[in-house]
Amino acid sequence: MKVTRVQIVARGLTNRCPNCGERTLFKAGTLFEINRACPSCGLRIERDEGFFLGSLSLNYGVTLVCFLLPVLVLAYNKIIGTNTAIVLAGVGAILVPALLYRSSRSWWLMNYYFFLPLHLPANKPEPVAGDDENI
Repeated sequence: MKVTRVQIVARGLTNRCPNCGERTLFKAGTLFEINRACPSCGLRIERDEGFFLGSLSLNYGVTLVCFLLPVLVLAYNKIIGTNTAIVLAGVGAILVPALLYRSSRSWWLMNYYFFLPLHLPANKPEPVAGDDENI
């Protein structure tokens, strides 16, 4: 395997293409527009609806566990007031997912290729000369 699972995770956490490692997931000069394919290696990034839905679920899951749950715990323990918690939760429920958008898209690709590393073009087996199945 040319691209290892460790490389896939490292590339996913740094918002890089899981196949070639270049910073080409998003169109240059944009915050939210993802490339349909990597300009460097040609990996199709926008595959189908599941790729958008999966990253969206990851995004909201991370927002809930890492932001909204701590706000709830702080309010429950009376470290912050109820009104403060409501404002933080309302603003955070909109702002945090927007800030995590790019990362969540990359994390979803990372998860997909971590479990299915042979789906990466770099990891596809080379066709063997004389093998009729690969022609």
